[in-house]
Amino acid sequence: MVDNSYDVVIVGAGPAGCAAAYQLAGKGIKIAVIDKATFPRDKICGDALSADVINQFYRMDPGLAMKFESFAEKQGVNGVRFYAPNSSKLDMDFQNPNHDKAAGYVAKRSDFDRFWFNQITRLEGVSIFLEQEIKDIETTEKEISVETRSGGFVAKILLAADGAQSICRRLLTSDSIEKDHHCAGLRQYYQNVDFPEGQRIELHFYKELLPGYFWIFPLPNNQANVGLGILSSVVSKKRLNLKSKLEEVIANHPHLSSRFKNATPLEEPKGFGLPIGSKKRVISGDRFLLLGDAASLIDPFTGEGIGNAIRSGRLAAEHVAMAMAENDFSAKFNQHYDQLVYSKMWKELRVSRSMQNLLKYPQLFNFIVRKANNNQSIRTLLTSMLDNIDLKQELVRPRFYWKLLVGG
Repeated sequence: MVDNSYDVVIVGAGPAGCAAAYQLAGKGIKIAVIDKATFPRDKICGDALSADVINQFYRMDPGLAMKFESFAEKQGVNGVRFYAPNSSKLDMDFQNPNHDKAAGYVAKRSDFDRFWFNQITRLEGVSIFLEQEIKDIETTEKEISVETRSGGFVAKILLAADGAQSICRRLLTSDSIEKDHHCAGLRQYYQNVDFPEGQRIELHFYKELLPGYFWIFPLPNNQANVGLGILSSVVSKKRLNLKSKLEEVIANHPHLSSRFKNATPLEEPKGFGLPIGSKKRVISGDRFLLLGDAASLIDPFTGEGIGNAIRSGRLAAEHVAMAMAENDFSAKFNQHYDQLVYSKMWKELRVSRSMQNLLKYPQLFNFIVRKANNNQSIRTLLTSMLDNIDLKQELVRPRFYWKLLVGG
């Protein structure tokens, strides 16, 4: 076997891996990006791109953000519709300072990841190797080596950005799936789902799915991403068949059945697992960092993980630059990465976990939706909470609900 020596090996060319490569490129660092697939490739996902995704692009490079704004294969969305357990609905518009552009988007991961991948293919210092299935990883005092089925790579540090089912995490850590911190999901693409009142992200919190939800996200070409996500502990406890539950929800709920009357499924339902960020984990060690879904940075309430994946790639690149300067890739030094990630993300993840726990009380959800629909100031406050973590924290404080109760 002939080893290829690099400063950094990035495993995974999804959002986290591409972000890290993009940020490290052109700094005199020799980088290998390896992936087990070729592009374009499908990634089972909800496909929602929050405003934070665009914000991350602008922080990395305004030119990159402008390229994404020109990327055609995405559907703009400017709001979200919540369906409470009693089927009442609440529409909330995203706050958008750029009124000529959408505040968020939905794009198939096969398209979005291809766009992202294309941005790193010609970067200075970046070499790309596809169809590289990992067999083993070995760490020594001097290097970390990655063995694939077609060759080997040696580096000073490894960035594991290989997704929710990360083989790097399995080989490098003792972290295992905990069903109370893991969601089971099911996705199915449809053609011609009816969107009678505009293009919004829809989250349906039906009682039988709590603390999970059913979603409909609009896509280009009159397509839609349809699916559901439920805590794995609930799936196990209730012995749920997610495919049957998906079919049941679409067929039986009055808000849905008519909308799917002329819809055609474009695929069989596809399942996936989501390690959610509802607890702090050790996300680094000797000569490695975990990024994105491999680091379990998925929002517990919404299930959205792309924004956090890109952010973790940015932060990993920042940390690697420091590690290279110090020539220190030890577990102790890499703890700075853990601290950096959680200083930027933990408040949001913690609040989202608390909101997920509140879904165990469906009457509370119904109460909030009723109050918001009857009071414009409350609805405005809730809208502001969508992208303001300090305001969002009020949702998990009893005094907020007391104010709603006495405020009429």
